[in-house]
Amino acid sequence: MSVDPLSDVLALLKPHTYIAGGFDLAGRWSLGFEAHTGIKCYALVSGSCWLALEGLAEAVRLEAGDCALLPNGRRFHLTTDLALPPVPFETMERLEWRGGMATLDGGGETLVLGGHFAFAGAHADVLLGAMPPIAHLRGDEESTNLRWALERMRRELVEPQPGGVLVAQHLAHLMLVQALRLYLKGGAGRHVGWIFALADPQLSAAIGAIHAEPGFRWTLSALAGKAAMSRSSFARAFSTTVGVSPIEYLTRWRMLLAGARLTDGHELVSTIAQSLGYGSDAAFSTAFKRTMGCAPRAYARFGRPTSSPHPWATTAVARAAGHGDGPERPHP
Repeated sequence: MSVDPLSDVLALLKPHTYIAGGFDLAGRWSLGFEAHTGIKCYALVSGSCWLALEGLAEAVRLEAGDCALLPNGRRFHLTTDLALPPVPFETMERLEWRGGMATLDGGGETLVLGGHFAFAGAHADVLLGAMPPIAHLRGDEESTNLRWALERMRRELVEPQPGGVLVAQHLAHLMLVQALRLYLKGGAGRHVGWIFALADPQLSAAIGAIHAEPGFRWTLSALAGKAAMSRSSFARAFSTTVGVSPIEYLTRWRMLLAGARLTDGHELVSTIAQSLGYGSDAAFSTAFKRTMGCAPRAYARFGRPTSSPHPWATTAVARAAGHGDGPERPHP
């Protein structure tokens, strides 16, 4: 593994673009979107609008250059006026579609670009479960890479060329990663979860060490040394920021790696156990069952039990995810 935990997690989840597209809008409008799985990323290239998410009392005002991540699957709507009732975008007759771009009343006032990402891996909660319902990123001078991706994506959607769909999908991936970077840099300190620890150089160093050598026999002292902190200060800061102890994080990450390898079906349980630092199959199996909800061989055959909560999901996140259950719709 690498010393870049965010890349490690994204590689484990295997995100792929469900759809990439945009809306070029004019006049008064209110577009409604059904519940979704995966994560959505929207960016306002020009104009302004409101983003209202089901279950949240206050809407978010989006201005040109702003970006919003929606990881928890709830229904939402984009609108110029919160008093307007939302109309499902699929049934709005005023929308004219050309490729991945929808135009309303000639467009030219508000341009919204977005990507909808599904995850091929079985552990979406590793990323989504750590995030709030809306991550609002305000446009600033540090978002140059994001603006570049958005401009390229806009051109691919407005001026279709051979291979344009694939290019737009890759640009949407770039938009997602850059948005996550900006989110960590600007607002990570207000929430609890592993992803927010990446904004702290000392805690990030310890997490990076775990990801680089998951099979090493890490101790609290060794990880504190990587963070250049005392044991007590490191343990307290890690638990407060991540929500679990350093050793529990190590165990959970090992079990996620083990789960992915068991699903591939090409390795013996004993081989996986030894490579992840366990001296016996029994010790590994005990840790795996405690963390993943079933024995390793059962996981290899059937995957994680649906009745078992994901090891990275918090109670609050589980409630949020359950609140947004609903049919999947093909929209950006």
